[in-house]
Amino acid sequence: MSYQFNEQFTAASRQFADAAAQFNRLALENAETLFGLHLSTLNDNTNATFAFVNEAIDVRDMDGLKALWPKGAQVARENVERLVSAGQETLGRTVKTHEAIAGLAKAQVESATADVRAEAEKVAKAAAKTAKR
Repeated sequence: MSYQFNEQFTAASRQFADAAAQFNRLALENAETLFGLHLSTLNDNTNATFAFVNEAIDVRDMDGLKALWPKGAQVARENVERLVSAGQETLGRTVKTHEAIAGLAKAQVESATADVRAEAEKVAKAAAKTAKR
């Protein structure tokens, strides 16, 4: 009896460790992707801003400043659009990752439930045989 319990405990522990490893892998892949996405967005925004600043440095008169104003507004708008887009993509990817983790958790629970039912049926059959004797 003790051997059976140890085997079941070992199998359940192994299954839990495998599930935890899969959860961690999914979470780390998501974090890596999101980090790359935000780094890329930061890079694009920084390049656009510095290009605008370089252009602004060359302005020497009011006419140049007047011409520069719409460009500055355009750069700011594009930077905000990139940030919003990255935020939306972050949310979408995070939801997909959480759905995948929930699916894995559901599969693990279903598998554990099936194992427990099978073991319970074995015990019930063994008890029934013992009761008949």
